[in-house]
Amino acid sequence: MTERIAKYLARAGVCSRREAEKLIAQQRVSVNGTIIESPAFNVEGTEKIKLDGEKVSAPEQTRLWLYYKPVGLVTTHNDTQNRPTVFDNLPAGLPRVISVGRLDLNSEGLLLLTNNGELSRTLELPQNAWTRRYKVKVHGTIDKQKLADLENGAVVDGVHYGAVKVTIESEQGTNAWLSVTLNEGKNREIRKLMKSVGLEVARLLRLSYGPFQLGSLKKGEVKEVPQKVLKEQLGGKFAL
Repeated sequence: MTERIAKYLARAGVCSRREAEKLIAQQRVSVNGTIIESPAFNVEGTEKIKLDGEKVSAPEQTRLWLYYKPVGLVTTHNDTQNRPTVFDNLPAGLPRVISVGRLDLNSEGLLLLTNNGELSRTLELPQNAWTRRYKVKVHGTIDKQKLADLENGAVVDGVHYGAVKVTIESEQGTNAWLSVTLNEGKNREIRKLMKSVGLEVARLLRLSYGPFQLGSLKKGEVKEVPQKVLKEQLGGKFAL
């Protein structure tokens, strides 16, 4: 059975399929010594497939990890500003992994990691609408009606955001802790929405992504999801 080279690279944990297409367009991928120019090129997996001259290992069993991302790390393999990255600071012993979505530099908490780019793409798809839950510390004067209105969606700087549920957990002066639940996870979504209602985010912690929970993980710690749990939670969405 054959499959497209971009999908093969994603399954091998090199990167997402979209990133693989970019690598191919940059003529960085070769098959049996020939540079590939189209992501539609088909392979069986028995070929000598290389990226930047280095052999790409065959896809392994799909695995998923929970990672507590600390503040101060960017979720990228190569940062143009040379800031410390998630992937440079993972515990030793992990295979090459990619993230499911991202957490920005100043955010912390649960980040899912996988060795399969196709799984990453599946978990990020908007139609899967997996709920993300956050604990957010904000500063400013709370307008409860404006927070409630976010459940109807919002448009900020021309960008439409879907429904976001906000619950006030505690208040002390102009500081408050909020519980924020959403299904999209667009770039810096919570920070932009809070700013639109007059609040500044002081701390943002992701507690869960779909059925996967941060739990008792400590900052910088990684925990693999057992295969049994992976099949139970993803069996209907992804062929493991």
